[in-house]
Amino acid sequence: MNPSPLKVAVLASGRGSNLAALIAARDAGALPVEFVLVASDKASAGALRLAEAAGIRALALNPKDYPDRASFDRALFARVAASGAELLVLAGYMRVIDAEVVAGWEGRAINIHPSLLPKYPGLHTHRRCLEAGDTEHGASVHYVTAELDGGPVVAQARISVGTSDTETSLAERLLAEEHKLLTAVVGAIARGRLHWNGSALFDGQPLAGPLTLAQLS
Repeated sequence: MNPSPLKVAVLASGRGSNLAALIAARDAGALPVEFVLVASDKASAGALRLAEAAGIRALALNPKDYPDRASFDRALFARVAASGAELLVLAGYMRVIDAEVVAGWEGRAINIHPSLLPKYPGLHTHRRCLEAGDTEHGASVHYVTAELDGGPVVAQARISVGTSDTETSLAERLLAEEHKLLTAVVGAIARGRLHWNGSALFDGQPLAGPLTLAQLS
């Protein structure tokens, strides 16, 4: 058990529904974390408004103000580091991060992705799932590396794909599972059950495969 709440920073590019789920879990006493920063590459991101409403420091940096991606990423991650964050959560952050910058956060940054990785890295995961005729879809939480959606997967949640499912219906049903999965993984890290020691360990043991919500509960 950690003696004090885990300091968490969140990066998000959109409305921030996963952030909202994390804040709600914290407010309910189910998540022993302190949010020290929510940052975005879009000043209009809903996630920033959620942070402000919750009394969390919100920051927007414009990539166009920097000469290249690496310069932007260095500036952004310098602010994350200055916040005192012990864990960085990418929750709908839609930019690929410079490899050298990411390397400095090995084992301290996680991302939630709406597919059963290694299937469907990148965008349009629900459409690709339907086009492939998959009967199962899901979400993955993985440690962040330089490879797009390619870091070690630590947990997954699964849903069945119905014959009447559309991109919209599939996305909506999966989002509820994403919220639960990300909250559970952050909670496991905050409580010291899941940690990184060159690879992911859960309750002191190497992962045999992605953790499920049942294992994380």
